[in-house]
Amino acid sequence: MSSQARGLQNFISDLRNAKSKEEEQKRVDKELANIRKKFTATGKQLAEDGSNNSLSSYNRKKYVWKLVYIHVLGYDVDFGHAEVLALVRSTKYSEKHVGYTALSLLLRGDDPMMNSIISVIRKDVTKPAPEKSKNNEPTTDTAQSLALCSIANISGLELIQSLHSEVQHTLVAKSSTPCVKKKAALCLLRLVRASPKLISGKELAQQIAGLLQDRHLGVLTSATSLLYGLAVQNTPDYEPLIPYAVHILGMLVLKKACAREYLYYRTPSPWLQIKLLKFLQLYPQALGQGNENGSSEQHIAQLTSVVSKILTETDVSDSINKSNADHAILFEAVNLICTWGSAGPAQLREGAMKLLGKFISVREPNIRYLGLLTMAKLAQLEGTAESIKKHQATVLVSLKDADISVRRRALDLLFVMCDTDNAERIVDELVAHLVMADAAIREEMVLKIAILAEKYATDLRWYVDTILKLISISGDHVSNTIWHRVVQIVTNHPQGDLQAYTAATLLVAASPRRCHETAVRIAAYVLGEFGFLVAERPGMSGEEQFRILHQHWATSDAETRAILISTYAKLANLYEECRPLVAPVFARCKNSVDVEIQQRSAEYAAMREAFSPEAVEDLLREMPPFEDKKQSALEQRLREKEGDDSAAVAKAIRPSAAQRQRAAQSKAAARAAEEVAAQQAAEQNAMNDPVSPISEGSAGGTPGTGRTTVGIPKDVIPAMRKAFSNLCTSPSGVLFENALLQVGVKHEYVGAQGRISVYFGNLSKAPLHHFRAIIDDSNHLKMQKQGTQGLLDDYEGGGCTVAVRTQAKLLLLVEVTAPFDDAPAMRVTFETEEGEVHEYPLRLPIVATCFMEPVTLEPGPFMQRWKSLEGNDRECQEVVKAPPNSPQIDEDYMKRIAHIITDGLKFGRCAGCDPTPWTVSGAATFRTGSKDANGNNINVGCLVRVEANPQAGAFRVTTRTLHPLCSKAVKNVALVSIKLA
Repeated sequence: MSSQARGLQNFISDLRNAKSKEEEQKRVDKELANIRKKFTATGKQLAEDGSNNSLSSYNRKKYVWKLVYIHVLGYDVDFGHAEVLALVRSTKYSEKHVGYTALSLLLRGDDPMMNSIISVIRKDVTKPAPEKSKNNEPTTDTAQSLALCSIANISGLELIQSLHSEVQHTLVAKSSTPCVKKKAALCLLRLVRASPKLISGKELAQQIAGLLQDRHLGVLTSATSLLYGLAVQNTPDYEPLIPYAVHILGMLVLKKACAREYLYYRTPSPWLQIKLLKFLQLYPQALGQGNENGSSEQHIAQLTSVVSKILTETDVSDSINKSNADHAILFEAVNLICTWGSAGPAQLREGAMKLLGKFISVREPNIRYLGLLTMAKLAQLEGTAESIKKHQATVLVSLKDADISVRRRALDLLFVMCDTDNAERIVDELVAHLVMADAAIREEMVLKIAILAEKYATDLRWYVDTILKLISISGDHVSNTIWHRVVQIVTNHPQGDLQAYTAATLLVAASPRRCHETAVRIAAYVLGEFGFLVAERPGMSGEEQFRILHQHWATSDAETRAILISTYAKLANLYEECRPLVAPVFARCKNSVDVEIQQRSAEYAAMREAFSPEAVEDLLREMPPFEDKKQSALEQRLREKEGDDSAAVAKAIRPSAAQRQRAAQSKAAARAAEEVAAQQAAEQNAMNDPVSPISEGSAGGTPGTGRTTVGIPKDVIPAMRKAFSNLCTSPSGVLFENALLQVGVKHEYVGAQGRISVYFGNLSKAPLHHFRAIIDDSNHLKMQKQGTQGLLDDYEGGGCTVAVRTQAKLLLLVEVTAPFDDAPAMRVTFETEEGEVHEYPLRLPIVATCFMEPVTLEPGPFMQRWKSLEGNDRECQEVVKAPPNSPQIDEDYMKRIAHIITDGLKFGRCAGCDPTPWTVSGAATFRTGSKDANGNNINVGCLVRVEANPQAGAFRVTTRTLHPLCSKAVKNVALVSIKLA
């Protein structure tokens, strides 16, 4: 090129001598204009492909080289493509060389002009040319190589789909030279990466197997690159090629069979060995365990010998190049041992650990870095804990290395080798080293120390002390995530004296006037929640807690002050002596420029005037336990910093024995608390809930008899509550059932009147005697009763006998005369064959919503009525949480809520009134049989609105009617129905 393209050399010199960007731009524009002029052809000069026939071969090549150079400099080149394609079509090597080079750089696969050159590229790839060059014609080798390089560098799905089969054919063709096979393998790898579903893995695996038997190491190296790239995308299809990879490794490592030109400092083809070892790492199960196939066992034995020889013969060399190559192979072999895990040979793990222990103590920083990195991976395997602890002192020395990358790897290894036995020592060593550590590594050290202290703390008080040490030594690097985690752990572990110990320790830590702000934040939060546990101790009263915290007010930022204000409100709620101290702070902060501080101060100051003392007490009580997530915020932060492949991340996500024990204790304590709370709630609700299935019945005996009676078993009450709630919105069902009796109900309503049928079925193996159903009269219901003879007797000794597998029947005809919020009581009594008296106080599912008639309102009238019914005596509102096992609140969930409002509560859905998909509004009329002065029935209009909060998993039910009892009744039925949705 130097002897022919003198103009190109002059042009490059001009650009290099340019004194400014503007001068270079001017020279490039001038040259582009000249080239465009030279390429422009008219008349007979214009060829069929758009090129200029009058251009000589020299000028065409020179101008195209100039366009390539201009493109490389970053300037846009949008012409000359026809001349490039003319060079590609040429039969001369010098022209074809320039053409393919320019084609790779200047054109894209989706360029319309590519369609006209595909046939030429296909011909160059597949059609053999004379082996000897005549008149500068390209040989088979050169033409194919140029075409394959261009295909690999030109992107475009259409080009890939058109030529991939030719590339694949060239790869396996017997006529292809080793040079062509190498380029075809790498070209096919590039195409497959661009379009992964291009080739069937099973079909190509057989062809690659043939390539792996080639004796040319260059072909083997390229074929192995292709094999690894394909296996990463579709691993199972290439598992049959494992024996070929093992055989090649055996030839290189065990027999040293390698051509002289592929020896690198007496190491046989290190790049090929590395690629093969990386390929084998994709199949840990196939290599780590033997099977019944004798051939597979033979290959596993051969591979074990290969890895063993790599471990035993690799040593530190005086030649840096040889040392780098040998250690690259060694570390890939150790990675393969790590991939096998506990299924691999134990002697290999021990040998690798011994060798790595030697490498982490050498002076060469690169080898020491890789040794620490690989040892961290090896430390994750079972059975390596004890052997790796032998190198703990050496790793601690590396923590003081001058190279920060080595220090990071040493920190990772200490993190991975930590367990319950050595946790305290390692954490103490890290904390001691934190004092002299560089700022660049301090944040990472603090994060990992915090994770280790939490993970292996057998006593959580040690964990709290460790975090306080971190704050005192390097408080600026203790992120909010770390102290938030302390608060979460202390709050979620009320067992023992952890909360009191933490409150007392933080109070002492915050006592000095010079105290890190992170310590002030965590002390403020913990004292606000658990300060009352130490308030009786000397020097730790509520007033003293306020004084210690408030001394930091002037030096705190807005976020800390916001936490302090909430703590002051809790202290003032608990201790009378703190209220006059807190009030001036709230008064000053009402005018704060920070919106958060201003809002908190104003709300806390007005809270006692706006709410009752009981409500204030509930609002300011200690926070409930935090939700335990599978991954803590610290582990998530570590994953974000180091990635999923990090050994430290893999270590952090595995729970330790101490964590599992604490989790089991917390679950047991929470389960016991839930059982106690559920039992108390069931007993309380059974007697006081207006929509309860249990009425106020006899608790201990039958009046006048002195005999003990059997009531409703506690284990039946939850099922009764669910059955009763279902019957409030459904026409029929079972109200009560145990081993002796089943009570079924069927009811229907028209306007203010209803017809209720009650069936009492005997489920026992003996008759039930003196069976009676006593229904209390209600002021709001007119009731006519009919039933089986003796069923309605209201005197002792009366009643009917219900034979085995038969029923007693009760029919009630009711008419509502006034609004009501409770259900009629019914007491069922009977006596068994053994003389045991049973008495079940029940309620009939006759509620206010049974007498509703739906009303459909447009958005305007609905909102007008909604606003007109404002007021405490007309509105009833309550928030209910969705059950813990219920699905997430979504649109399907809201459709079920709408179904409850329309079909269950008998309200008309008011379309268009709901501002969001999470709101359901309805309207209805409560019908009564009472007459006004004009003889018209008295009716009550009712409105209801259910608003969902998907994030909180809760619903707010609001009802508005002209009568308070109607509002309360509709609200109660809506609440129990939503809980069952």
